[in-house]
Amino acid sequence: MKRSYIYLIAIGFIMFSCGGGDDKVDNQQQDQNTAPSLPSMVFPLDNTVCVDNNVVFQWGASTDAEGNRITYKIEVAENNSFTPILHTETSFSESKLISLEKGKSYYWRIKAIDSNLAESGYAPTSNFLTEGDGVSNHVPFAPALIAPALNSEISGTSTTLSWLSTDFDGDTLTYDVYLDTNSNPVTKVSENQSESTYSASGLTPASTYYFKIVVKDGNGGVSIGQIWSFTTK
Repeated sequence: MKRSYIYLIAIGFIMFSCGGGDDKVDNQQQDQNTAPSLPSMVFPLDNTVCVDNNVVFQWGASTDAEGNRITYKIEVAENNSFTPILHTETSFSESKLISLEKGKSYYWRIKAIDSNLAESGYAPTSNFLTEGDGVSNHVPFAPALIAPALNSEISGTSTTLSWLSTDFDGDTLTYDVYLDTNSNPVTKVSENQSESTYSASGLTPASTYYFKIVVKDGNGGVSIGQIWSFTTK
């Protein structure tokens, strides 16, 4: 009887040891997991125009070193900062249909996520324009921020605001600049200027400033940019 008892204890110890070893191997495998490669953009590419509003987004497949299953996350917005994001979709294949509004400018980006939740970075953002209802004029693309960097801190009491905006029709663009310390700026500091820069001076130290750019093409097309901010020291 005593010998049987000792035998059972030995068997239990062996089973416990084996179980612990498997956990260690699993942890090592998780530690070694790497993120998938970046997907490559196929359609719509940057500055593509007259895209059907029922957009079939397409991209090149990512690869995963561990052979894990890959899911793709697609995000669509009206500005290149993706705030807010209008659509967030997932797909196991290399395409996804998303219905958007006609005659509008959009940005999209995509990343890959494996079954262990390791994520690639985002592929380079692309901008495109959906086809309108027989209009002869297209609204300008929403402005993209160049400087100062979003939410950055600047030295001194002056800075140069800089942005980039384009127009599919090649129209000459003008800009209205709004700048103040309100989170939704209402002070128009410049109107109908042709330059895509504005020199802001006389700023108050230790303050947060907000600004937005309204782009006009002279033919009734208007795009209101998102609100950007910076802080003075």
